[in-house]
Amino acid sequence: MKNEKKNLIGHLADWINWRRFIFSVVLIFFLTSILFPFYWMVSSSFKTRAEIGGREPVYVPSGLRLDAYRELFDPNHPSYQDFGTNIINTLKVSIPTAIIAVVLAVLGSYAIARFKFKGKELLLNGILLVYLFPGVLLIIPLFAMLAQIGDQLGFNVQDNLAVLVLTYMSQTLPVALYMLTNYFRTIPDEIEQAALIDGCSRLEVIWRVTLPLSIPALISVSIYTFMIAWNEFLYALIFLNDRHMFTMPIKINTIFNDPTPRPNVVMAASTIMTVPIIILFLSLEKYLAEGLTAGGVKG
Repeated sequence: MKNEKKNLIGHLADWINWRRFIFSVVLIFFLTSILFPFYWMVSSSFKTRAEIGGREPVYVPSGLRLDAYRELFDPNHPSYQDFGTNIINTLKVSIPTAIIAVVLAVLGSYAIARFKFKGKELLLNGILLVYLFPGVLLIIPLFAMLAQIGDQLGFNVQDNLAVLVLTYMSQTLPVALYMLTNYFRTIPDEIEQAALIDGCSRLEVIWRVTLPLSIPALISVSIYTFMIAWNEFLYALIFLNDRHMFTMPIKINTIFNDPTPRPNVVMAASTIMTVPIIILFLSLEKYLAEGLTAGGVKG
């Protein structure tokens, strides 16, 4: 056994050099800095208030207590938060936002990538420029514009999830247009010309030829726009006042600002909000990587 251990150590010593040692140290540092906050959030959701608020940090909870999760979902809990409603509200906003953004981006980006017209590049850069503006600069004109439209059409912009979806378009549509435009440019135009010669209309070409070849890009754009809507805080804070209409970020902020501090409940709600995105990202990682890589090449 000693010889085997020496041989193992000897092989390890032969394999390690300064370059690999420095790379391993840097890799461990970045993995720790990325994974440790997630671990702290999940573990804190099972801790007691004493364990979270104590002077000495508690890295491992003494038990898997579900008190914080019961407060979020158990109607019999004295501080029941009805967090399931907030999850449903977030889904009602995030899924339509992703679908509408992708549909509009497909039509707009295809026109920019395939058709020739004056100011095409200026239009594309202008669309991306809108995305670069901080959301706080757009919230006032957006609210005023939608309020005037609501007065004319007879709907209220406050506590209206459909209106919130429209506001999310200002954040999701520009980046979706830019990403899909670059991807469509990588698709050979000869394939679409052959379909046109065979008698397909332009819409049939998009449906039968372009979209099947763009599945990785469509999935990556859908995930990206869905994540933006899922995590959005500012617009939801301005447009939602009714507690039953709150999305998850607003509800978490409400629990955090409660006069009775309950950090374990905040961590439990944050965990519930984070885990689905991680699962979605990992399950579609292949398509996401292909879509972003191909979309970054300008044909």
